[in-house]
Amino acid sequence: MLITRASEYAILSLIVLTKATSAVDSDTLSKQLSIPKSFLAKILQALAKKGILKSYKGVNGGFMLNKDPKDISMLEIMSAVEGKAPTVFDCSPSMQDCPKDKAVFCSIWPFLHKLQGKIDTFLADLSLNDILE
Repeated sequence: MLITRASEYAILSLIVLTKATSAVDSDTLSKQLSIPKSFLAKILQALAKKGILKSYKGVNGGFMLNKDPKDISMLEIMSAVEGKAPTVFDCSPSMQDCPKDKAVFCSIWPFLHKLQGKIDTFLADLSLNDILE
């Protein structure tokens, strides 16, 4: 699946954080976006771990963008929260790694591979800033 709930919630959270003038805690974001707090906390930590967000501890703690929105790609966001690059189909990126060892007989693999490449390029070129406009 290309866009999971985690990716959707990550993008929604980042949109809110682009408008914030100070750190926003996960509880506030959770309430504002109607996202379960424990799920959102994991997403925000994953984004912080990849350097997309900066986390602050303490009473006034929370999260802020660590990069300019124009320097954060959708591919980077989705890969951070999913733990791997998003895929359209559960198809191997190379014929040699086909889990069913039938890639040479698969007539749609070349099409799926080409489609995935175009989607990867599109997501890499689409920034957080682009979706704010």
